[in-house]
Amino acid sequence: MTKEDGQTRSPVIAIIGPTAIGKSHVALAVAKALGTEILTADSTQVYRGMDIGTDKPTQAEQAAVPHRLIDLVDPHHPFNVGEYQRHAHNEIARLHRAGRIPLVVGGTGLYIRALFRGLRAGPPTDWDLRHQLNIEAQKKGREMIYRELVEADPKTAHHLHPHDQIKVLRALEVFRQTGTPLSDQHEHHGFRERPYHSLLIGLTMDRMALYQRIEQRVEVELAKGLLKETQQLLACGYHRQLVSMKSLGYRQMSAYLAEECDFEEAVRLLKRDTRHFAKRQMTWFKKEPDIVWIDVQEDETAESVSARVLQLSQQFLAKRPSSMWMKTTTSTPVVDGANHYA
Repeated sequence: MTKEDGQTRSPVIAIIGPTAIGKSHVALAVAKALGTEILTADSTQVYRGMDIGTDKPTQAEQAAVPHRLIDLVDPHHPFNVGEYQRHAHNEIARLHRAGRIPLVVGGTGLYIRALFRGLRAGPPTDWDLRHQLNIEAQKKGREMIYRELVEADPKTAHHLHPHDQIKVLRALEVFRQTGTPLSDQHEHHGFRERPYHSLLIGLTMDRMALYQRIEQRVEVELAKGLLKETQQLLACGYHRQLVSMKSLGYRQMSAYLAEECDFEEAVRLLKRDTRHFAKRQMTWFKKEPDIVWIDVQEDETAESVSARVLQLSQQFLAKRPSSMWMKTTTSTPVVDGANHYA
């Protein structure tokens, strides 16, 4: 990409990283300093009524800084990366028309990739085939279904956890529809689109320190009423097989409510699965190009991290040919509770 190419495309800033590292609270401070809004890149926060388990911003946080791309659909509504991409492009265009810098924040790697590098146009969902695959998965078990994917598309299978049934079934669905492995289609596409001149800031930290934050995050969610929220969702008819209800927190609490395990075991599984999820997030992001990494220290305050992110953002904007992007920025971010991480 030439310098001229970067300057002719509108700028977008993103803050990405694993769960519990502190993206949300840092983003609040940076968004205030830049005078803009937060565009969430989280595949679970799109669902209405799923607030605690998805760590959705509070009403006070949303009043302080508008958050977009949350509460888009009800939990039973199918939602995919293509829909996210469409919504996100519309919000980015709106902010650009208003002369503001879009600030994308989240940890869903596929959403980030689709937004900044393009999306391969795969075949539409074949719901009859999807239903058939779900029946096969129930009869054969996850392991057998995963083995089938290993034979059909070993490259895709290598990047998926055997228990990630949603993605495993989607890969098998594409293979059966097209006769071509999903990995081959991804390689052909190449994800070479660059619709924006972007600055992607990734937050990382020592793994054990992150795991401690995950433990704390789970305890906070439980104290806020994660179990009750899960009960309410089930009572509304949102059954356990929905994609939304298989997400972290709701899956483990639903298992407890179905008497498949005791509460202590459900909590243990939630903490373990969240650690595994964070590890997969970092593995994904480490393979993505052009990310500027900030190593968050274990005892570093959110105020300090926000200042570092804002400095990078202002340096990025200062290189733009127009000064309009700097008009709404301030020199120092304001953080409500310097030691609080979201």
